[in-house]
Amino acid sequence: MKSKIAILTIFFGTLFTLAAAEKPNIVFIIADDCTYLDMEVYGGQAKTPRLNALAKEGMQFSRCFQTAPMCSPTRHNIYTGIYPVKSGAWPNHTCVYDGTKSIVHYLQDAGYRTALSGKTHIAPKESFPFEYSGEFKTANPAKENPYPELKKMIGESKAAGKPFSIMACSNEPHSPYDKGDASAYPPESLKLPPTWVDTPKTRDAYSKYLAEITYYDAQCGALLDLLEEQGVAENTLVIAVSEQGSGFPFAKWTCFEMGLASGMIARWPGQIKAGSNSAALVEYVDLAPTFLAAAGEAIPDTMDGKSFLSVLKGEADEHKKYTFGLHTTRGIINGSENFGIRSCATKTHRYIRNLNPDVKFTNAITREGGDKIAFWNTWIEKAEASDEQAIAMTKKYSFRPAEELYDVKNDPHCLNNLIDDPKLADLKVELSAELDSWMKSQGDKGAETEAIANTRKAGYGKKPATGKGKGKNKAKKKKKTEA
Repeated sequence: MKSKIAILTIFFGTLFTLAAAEKPNIVFIIADDCTYLDMEVYGGQAKTPRLNALAKEGMQFSRCFQTAPMCSPTRHNIYTGIYPVKSGAWPNHTCVYDGTKSIVHYLQDAGYRTALSGKTHIAPKESFPFEYSGEFKTANPAKENPYPELKKMIGESKAAGKPFSIMACSNEPHSPYDKGDASAYPPESLKLPPTWVDTPKTRDAYSKYLAEITYYDAQCGALLDLLEEQGVAENTLVIAVSEQGSGFPFAKWTCFEMGLASGMIARWPGQIKAGSNSAALVEYVDLAPTFLAAAGEAIPDTMDGKSFLSVLKGEADEHKKYTFGLHTTRGIINGSENFGIRSCATKTHRYIRNLNPDVKFTNAITREGGDKIAFWNTWIEKAEASDEQAIAMTKKYSFRPAEELYDVKNDPHCLNNLIDDPKLADLKVELSAELDSWMKSQGDKGAETEAIANTRKAGYGKKPATGKGKGKNKAKKKKKTEA
């Protein structure tokens, strides 16, 4: 009898191990404030040799978008598969509603070890019970064994016959720009985007920013090397993205194309065709459902996102017809007290609705000293000196009409507002109606929702620090908020 029990135990244990082995490991790598068109792999000036190689091994997307061009709502959106207003995480430095589940819960239920290494910006922890470490943000990727905790976790998962998931979250190229080799990008040789004002300080900041993109590329490479070293690369779905646009004007903090568009590369040997490309419209909200589908798990009906696994496997060319975006300035550093933005786009055109067009648009970039990169004042000075480009771009950035419409296929930097073009009148009506419908489905009441943005802050309602350590605590909070 004991021998039969032993045999059955071995049998079912083997079945469990085989079942676990069939589930792919999942590795998600995300940059921080990176305009995708600045990356070499997307035709930009920042060298990205490891991402170039990854694209040759997998699928490169050209029409990927996130919903909110700020760090915190972007990350909540990714991990929950829920759009920002519905989840409660639409302002920056925010939190989801109590009881919200994330990809962590679902993957853990499926037998995965789940880790997040690097930048967090998510709350509360009950909704995101990852195994946390900081090494992907802090370790030098050029050093030997830069990610020992991740290496240990992978080894333990292999030994236990369990699949693993890793969210590897860089802090680059977020300002301040102090990583990488800026000498590789001489400021005078750089080509600036058409929406920028050409000043020495702008070029200097751009040089250092491009160096940080190359540093991020090295971080990606070090993690990919670890997968190879541990012998798990063949059964691992890897997705690398660029996050929202850079901290320069017309990108992060806006719903212009460079604020919401993202680079995305996916590799999964044997499942994704090497060297393939996709123009399918996908959103960050679709990532969590896709991870679950890849793991063979059901997708909760609480998620807004839809799996694009069929696109990855080459079984479908299209995924969505529309993508959506939103931004709130209330509560961000130097943000306008009321300046809400909403957007709806197709593959070729982007409609933007500015809820408070009578208000001047401000953020961390436009304050004295900028967002640790002080160049905005040089744009203003040039405008005051009657430079036409400077006048046009500072005005466009600071003052917005009620509605905007751009041909993003031919004008990706959103220079020419076509909102009054009679040839696009029907498209304007279509995108405006789709935006209304989406906002209603999310419980987004526009200006009313913007007005309560501060109530979604992670620390809202908590008593301020008092006593001897008050100043020190405030300093720490300021440092964290500005990151």
